[in-house]
Amino acid sequence: MTDDRLYFRQLLAGRDFATADPLARQMVNFVYLIGDRETGEAVAIDPAYGVRELVDVLGADDMRLTGVLATHYHPDHVGGEMMGWAIEGVRELLELDVDVKIHVQAEEAWGMQRVTGIGAGDLVEHASGDVLDIGAIPITLLHTPGHTPGSQCFLVDGRLVAGDTLFLDGCGRTDLPGGDPEQLYDSLTDVLGTVGDDTVLYPGHLYSPEPFAPLGAVRARNYVFRPKTKEQWLQMFGHTGF
Repeated sequence: MTDDRLYFRQLLAGRDFATADPLARQMVNFVYLIGDRETGEAVAIDPAYGVRELVDVLGADDMRLTGVLATHYHPDHVGGEMMGWAIEGVRELLELDVDVKIHVQAEEAWGMQRVTGIGAGDLVEHASGDVLDIGAIPITLLHTPGHTPGSQCFLVDGRLVAGDTLFLDGCGRTDLPGGDPEQLYDSLTDVLGTVGDDTVLYPGHLYSPEPFAPLGAVRARNYVFRPKTKEQWLQMFGHTGF
């Protein structure tokens, strides 16, 4: 895929959009817009906080929203109630004049409906390894449970959009409902272990000075890769994660 055809934008909530939202500035979530410049089709990954602004960003770039990909169902990624705050997300997006489906890993469907209030008919359920074509841009969906049961990452043209499964420094928590430290270890070592070092990691939050980095560099510096066995992992992180 040539770079001039691939449309790929990394937007930071609270800085690049939703600038007046104090929770957005605190949570530092990334939203990703990915599409095919020739066809104008695009998807949003984890749209939250200012969904109309995200649609407007696409329009300004001569792109149109044709779908949504969700890494997992937590409200800071897809909308809902969190810490007494109401966060815009997929429900508000569907109320706009857009005809899209929300693509989730199958084990995340129930949680997505419960947290956001959308219906089963708004969802498309996927299995690990499914490929979603946006125009001529293929996006591969990888099931990476651990942070939540249906967490998923997305591979597109040498980029890994990882949500809260993996950050440049650290990984997603496992002490929230549905978290599982053993599953997260398997996701990091087995599922993401098949992804090459040259792939660029794009995380779900800005928890490091850099917004992205090659996966090989992340593996070399990120403390979550220090344990060499699952037993060492559980000793190091217990059943709470970080």
